[in-house]
Amino acid sequence: MIKRNILSQIPAGIWVLGFVSLLMDISSEMVHSLLPMFMVTTLGASAFAVGLIEGLAESTALIVKVFSGVLSDYLGKRKILALIGYTLGAFTKPLFAIAPTIGIVLTARMLDRVGKGIRGAPRDALVADITPTHLRGAAFGLRQSLDTVGAFLGPLLAVGLMLLWANDFRAVFWVAVIPGMMAVVLLFFGIREPARHKDQKKSNPIRRENLKRLSSSYWWVVGIGAIFTLARFSEAFLVLRAQQSGIPIAIVPLVMVAMNLVYAASAYPFGKLSDNMSHTKLLALGLVILILADLVLAYDHHWAIVLAGVALWGVHMGITQGLLATMVADTAPADLRGTAYGFFNLMSGVAMLLASVIAGLLWDGLGPSFTFYVGAGFCVIALIGLKWVPTAQLR
Repeated sequence: MIKRNILSQIPAGIWVLGFVSLLMDISSEMVHSLLPMFMVTTLGASAFAVGLIEGLAESTALIVKVFSGVLSDYLGKRKILALIGYTLGAFTKPLFAIAPTIGIVLTARMLDRVGKGIRGAPRDALVADITPTHLRGAAFGLRQSLDTVGAFLGPLLAVGLMLLWANDFRAVFWVAVIPGMMAVVLLFFGIREPARHKDQKKSNPIRRENLKRLSSSYWWVVGIGAIFTLARFSEAFLVLRAQQSGIPIAIVPLVMVAMNLVYAASAYPFGKLSDNMSHTKLLALGLVILILADLVLAYDHHWAIVLAGVALWGVHMGITQGLLATMVADTAPADLRGTAYGFFNLMSGVAMLLASVIAGLLWDGLGPSFTFYVGAGFCVIALIGLKWVPTAQLR
């Protein structure tokens, strides 16, 4: 009963943004769940190449958020930038279908992630703008849950089409265009952002006097987010680990279905919990769960063990991703939220690139198990570092 009351209080715009994310994630994950195998089996790429492409792509998305976040604060408009980002993401999907070489895949992946980068910070700032403070954790958790529903429906649809069309990667990539375009249409007609006050003057968000308004608490959150990203490399390596279990290629994407199913189920409850619980304790719990996931994935590549590790990975994501977004909103001024998300994601982007390249090198040189053990080691370092955060800085 309480859960229903909380859900009914969340603004309608959050639900719209959640379903926009759901549709775009169906589109993206139909491609991304197959892409590592497509690169390795069809285009002859190495694990290092997969790690490099994934790291460059994901870090590009996070870095671009700096510019879109700053611009959204300067203009006082979030929706138009989010719309541009979602549109670019939708229109890059055909490039994957026609890609004859790794170079084209890299180009498509980069453009797709540029679109994600453009929309990310303005969308997160828009969530914070339209949600009452006491419901912020629940709102971010709900949007993340709906986003992640798309992230497991996408691979599930990809598996069905791969089985139906005899492992035709390119045909599945063409189908992925449809939900992407649906997301663009829903965002265009379904969201009306809060009006900017007429007496609010435009100011460059990255001027020194404005950046000084970003508190030390905010910069602690930025540092913590970067450490978390360094400890968690690209999920492409989960797909490659599942491929080693010997199951047919067509159903390997089910590993992402399992991960995102757990992620979707846990994101809203943990988001709601974060409104009433210490954020640092929840972050510590997320790191402990990620350590367990790495150790399980390192232990063996039997499908049941891989599935258990992937499920733990999903719980970690459910605990931490919406929580970090809430922490940024809580520690940044309202008129600098876009900029705050931008810098947060810049640091996370650099960490993502570094983590994915290291993982690819380790995978090729020392094997998958060693790669996951190193990931667990980074988590331990992050967990120790979390104890150094002054209790006065964060909840």
